Amino acid sequence: MKVGVAKESAPGERRVALVPEVLGKLTAAGLEILVEQGAGSGAAIPDSAWTDAGATVVSTADLYGQSDVVLRVQKPSDSEVKGMRQGQAVLGLLQPLIDPQTAAALAKQGVTAISLDAIPRTLSRAQTMDALSSQANVGGYKAVLIAANEYGRYFPLLTTAAGTAKPANVLILGIGVAGLQAIGTARRLGAVVKAYDVRPETREQAESLGAQFVKLKTTIDATGSGGYARELTAEERASQQAELNEVIGAMDIVITTAQVPGRKPPVLVTGDAVGRMKPGSVIVDMAASVLGGNCELSQAGETVTTPNGVSIISPDNLPATMPAGASAFYARNISALLLGMVKDGNLNLDFEDEVTKATVITKDGAVVSDAVKKLLDPAPAPTDTAPAASAPAPAPSADKPAPSADTPAAPAAPSTPTGGQS
Repeated sequence: MKVGVAKESAPGERRVALVPEVLGKLTAAGLEILVEQGAGSGAAIPDSAWTDAGATVVSTADLYGQSDVVLRVQKPSDSEVKGMRQGQAVLGLLQPLIDPQTAAALAKQGVTAISLDAIPRTLSRAQTMDALSSQANVGGYKAVLIAANEYGRYFPLLTTAAGTAKPANVLILGIGVAGLQAIGTARRLGAVVKAYDVRPETREQAESLGAQFVKLKTTIDATGSGGYARELTAEERASQQAELNEVIGAMDIVITTAQVPGRKPPVLVTGDAVGRMKPGSVIVDMAASVLGGNCELSQAGETVTTPNGVSIISPDNLPATMPAGASAFYARNISALLLGMVKDGNLNLDFEDEVTKATVITKDGAVVSDAVKKLLDPAPAPTDTAPAASAPAPAPSADKPAPSADTPAAPAAPSTPTGGQS
């Protein structure tokens, strides 16, 4: 079976799906590796490194013409989808819950789409395949470096002949994979770090890395299913936010990490909270996207300076800003998933297997993921011909997926809709 490594076409994407170091395991499994010319250039991997590792560097046309399986980081463009053929498979972070139309287009082409967004993260053996966690780890690290670069003062306590510099006060909102990495990085830079999450069990994780866990007077246990938080009621959100605004106002740096795959991120930093912060303070919103962000004033892909002098940074695709390290992690994730689906040198999709069942989005010309099918064909809206007497509306469910702290600290299965990055 021939496995192709595509050159990423998304704007600003510098990662690559495989790195030369992992090719040995794939070739040992009987796979032939084809690499599109220039696929590793963004991650400082020259074409010669692929050939030295045993791969064949080919043109774009040959990659899509010869490959049985195409490995990617991000979803293919419309033109790339049209260039794929029936019976081919594509593996990557395909974002089917955000863009189900691409999944539908892949199905129409007869392409089998397998998405790492949908890895069942409570499954122990799936931890090595968990690309959402590996990339969130990179993002949490880089977010702190961006904040330190923007902040006009020192992070650590410094005593010099010219006087003493106080340490920066850093708040991490969301104690998942990205949040924990951000805590550790900020602590290593010498900052005084506080952290907050609506899940009480994350306190021990934060404190183990040297952060002070923020405990609000309004006690709320928002622990939900699968390692994510449940949705808060309107009353809980209001009381929590009022206290959180006071904490945020006293911080020099705030880094937010709360993301829910395929859904609008929760607002954790309101305009009122930003207004309480000192001039020169910095907010890095890791969740900012076209769906919104954790900060009410965030603008995806931009840096905003508020009238009171607070910088709000909403970076696009943080892992892509560290392409070499991020690609190395991702390559191990995607190769582990692929090898788990290979038998006797060929792709063998066993739908009795939990990983296969969760990650295969399209097959044999149809969308097979229930979550994606619902997005493509939503249930009809209720009519006005309701019975005269109706039952009372149900109370909010504790199991309903909710704004959670990026990805869980321990690998956990995303609640519906499936999918993380942190």
